Amino acid sequence: MSSEDDDATSKSIRTTLAATPGGSYPCLVSSPAPATPPLPGPQSARGPAVRNTLLVILALNVLVVAIKIAVGVHTRALSVLGAALESGLDVLNNLLGIVLVGVASRAPDEEHPYGHQKFETLGALAIVGFLSITCFELLREGVRYVIGGHTPHAATIPQLALVAGTMGVNVLVVWYERRRGERLASAFLLADSAHTRSDVYVTCAAVVSLVLTRHGWGIVDPFLAIAVALVIARNGFEIVRRTVPVLVDERAIEARDIRQLLSVVPGVLDVRSVRSRAMASGVLLIEVTIGVDRNMPVEAAHRVSDAVEARLHTELGASSVTVHIEPA
Repeated sequence: MSSEDDDATSKSIRTTLAATPGGSYPCLVSSPAPATPPLPGPQSARGPAVRNTLLVILALNVLVVAIKIAVGVHTRALSVLGAALESGLDVLNNLLGIVLVGVASRAPDEEHPYGHQKFETLGALAIVGFLSITCFELLREGVRYVIGGHTPHAATIPQLALVAGTMGVNVLVVWYERRRGERLASAFLLADSAHTRSDVYVTCAAVVSLVLTRHGWGIVDPFLAIAVALVIARNGFEIVRRTVPVLVDERAIEARDIRQLLSVVPGVLDVRSVRSRAMASGVLLIEVTIGVDRNMPVEAAHRVSDAVEARLHTELGASSVTVHIEPA
């Protein structure tokens, strides 16, 4: 087979010969060429896009934190101070994300042949750590304030309007960050938008607390803080549920579904093993071992492997497929 034919028929698959266990019969082994990364080309542009999104959100969150701290210190409202803490964690998340996304967008290298995208997933888990801190602090202070019968000071109308305005900023950030996260397939942006969504609930509780305090119901403030802490805990669980499968390489697609897809490929007599996993950006990595007629020429077997790869790309959008062919 000429080099031109090889380049044309297998862009990401390289053909080599290997001996089957227990015999010298040559079998075709198709594997990703080390020089060709299995990740899509837009990764180089994706990193800066995610980082620029985080810079915009960082500026908005810094403004929100400043307003909440000022009002919280003046009124001594636990719900407002909790909202300030939540927004402060948003700022830390943004700074952490800017660093991690820069690492995640690096091209594959010898030590990380599949790229660095899981660093971004680690950042998503770091957000869970921050959420846990927020949840614990709100619960602890809420219980202490309930026992102590703490009542916050009444807020002025301008202060109430400022805190309500920060809730509007939070809603804008959630919408913008989630939209960008879906467009860029960024696990970190999606996780951070979930965190900011919890900030909306916290701020809403703070506004309600300030309104009730002005009408003599300040004792409700710590109860609202406890309720918000439970909402934050639920958001943290959802982030863990989405990110852990990526980190532990959980099966991305049912093996029987892949076998069913390959059973109609001409030349495939059986599918012996199937493995699949997903990257943080949704990129699929699939490895299959198939059996073909043991008398099939190498060139014909190569065409079967190309057909297998094309089938998986068409039906699943897989970005990297490794096909190992053995005699049936």
